[in-house]
Amino acid sequence: MTQRFACSPRETATMNTAQLREHFLIEQLFVDGEITLTYSHYDRLVVGGVVPQSQGLPLPCPESLKADYFLERRELGILNVGSAGQVAVDGTVYELGNQDCLYVGKGSRDVHFSGEGARYYLLSAPAHHTHPTTLRTRAQATPVEMGASETANERTIYKYIYQEGIQSCQLVMGLTQLKPGSVWNTMPSHTHDRRMEAYLYFNLPPGQRVLHLMGEPQETRPLWVANEQAIVSPPWSIHSGCGTTAYAFVWGMAGENREYTDMDPVAIHELR
Repeated sequence: MTQRFACSPRETATMNTAQLREHFLIEQLFVDGEITLTYSHYDRLVVGGVVPQSQGLPLPCPESLKADYFLERRELGILNVGSAGQVAVDGTVYELGNQDCLYVGKGSRDVHFSGEGARYYLLSAPAHHTHPTTLRTRAQATPVEMGASETANERTIYKYIYQEGIQSCQLVMGLTQLKPGSVWNTMPSHTHDRRMEAYLYFNLPPGQRVLHLMGEPQETRPLWVANEQAIVSPPWSIHSGCGTTAYAFVWGMAGENREYTDMDPVAIHELR
């Protein structure tokens, strides 16, 4: 498990492109036959990718967690961005189709991933209470339509783990699908100083990219992001993107609360 340390706005404003990518972009998240984990010191969120292939993979417990098992003091969100697969939690098997989400509560000892073609995106946050392991399919996630074609940000938001959905201690998780012809996400942009966020961009065709904008609203920085790469977004930073084609992204948050609407809006004319 690799580590990403927290950076201040002042420090970030001095970074060149290579340094920005080193601190905030996870370039290789999905590796065939492996589990990759990145530990962020922003709200101690763990970002991971699992590609079990035919052999299946158990969720390891990195020594740096100083725990007997991964979920001893943590909760976990799993979202499948690949083909159908199975996740077994303490012997109970859950079927996850494409874009289905499974929440695994604190105290679950054994998590095992399987499914040829499945690609599981993981988000894990510290937890102080045990909530039940719960599956929510994309069909069960009430869609919210936002944006407009005139502003190139027409999109559908699917919410899975949040205050009115799957219950958790602090983890929030969902996905957004851009409509054909729309390329902007989270615009107008916002910050939320009470919680950090992580973005996984996916469903990008070969050769296409998302231009992700981060930084303080008056001190923004660009990052070019490829398919199935993830962004670690600090609480003080905006997190907007514009793609060279339509795409989808998984968003996840950890911090003070689970209120999806808790944000500090930034008007477009205020951005610099």
